[in-house]
Amino acid sequence: MVKNNRFVIWDLISAETSSYLQHFFIIYYMKLRIGTSGYSYDDWKGHFYPDKMAKTKMLDYYSRHFDTLEINTTFYGVPKPSVCEKWAEKTPDGFEFIIKTNRETTHERQNHVEAMRDLNEAVRPLIDAKKFSGFLAQFPYSFKNIPPNREYLLKTKELCGTHPIFVELRNWTWNQAEIMLFLKENEIGYVNVDEPRLKGLLPPQHYVTSQMGYIRFHGRNARDWWEGTNTTRYDYLYSKGELEEWKERIGNILQISHTLYILFNNHPHARAVVNAFMIREMLET
Repeated sequence: MVKNNRFVIWDLISAETSSYLQHFFIIYYMKLRIGTSGYSYDDWKGHFYPDKMAKTKMLDYYSRHFDTLEINTTFYGVPKPSVCEKWAEKTPDGFEFIIKTNRETTHERQNHVEAMRDLNEAVRPLIDAKKFSGFLAQFPYSFKNIPPNREYLLKTKELCGTHPIFVELRNWTWNQAEIMLFLKENEIGYVNVDEPRLKGLLPPQHYVTSQMGYIRFHGRNARDWWEGTNTTRYDYLYSKGELEEWKERIGNILQISHTLYILFNNHPHARAVVNAFMIREMLET
């Protein structure tokens, strides 16, 4: 088999494996997309970007190394369509964007209809360029599994129109088989997470509730998880052994999904990039 820069889970099978299984795994690697949560961080200079690289050049550079990107800045403000048009222009064919919903949708939840309307309009250039893969809705720990919140998930799905939505649910009360069935029945994608092993948070999982699987790596910085900032909370570098723990789960997700997105959110000092490269190498060697 000839390998390219995509991600082949080739070490899971031996030379004696049947041609049928080999074909099975060749299909797998075509479905796996790895990237980071955000890209325009100043502290990535000297670690990933050249020291003096302008922010206007960062996306071009990023897209030469990864084919998928989670945009997080949309959580703080909905961009103009012209901004998304520039993102589309700066990335090659086949590049995919996943757009995080605005905080009004997930955290404040007062004017969510207007927020989703504006965001749907903003991403239109990405849709036209065939580079839009869906919305990511990251709900806070305070968002618990109660009937009104389940109804809110359905409403959020409705506001996304025909576009895919992936939900990250951080409170342990969502960790029920009935919830996975609820999400699957309503075509709401589930985000599996790696985060600190703290009481009340969700454990590592390998659920798939839509055609696409999703994993987000936040780091395991337990000390700063509850009281830290959006920078210190995610300040963590995974070891190879910690990423190896996910190999079987990744294989399980790939068996039942059309595409699997793996995104790293441990962004301080470009550690997300380091670990994205690490897991790529782990899965292709």
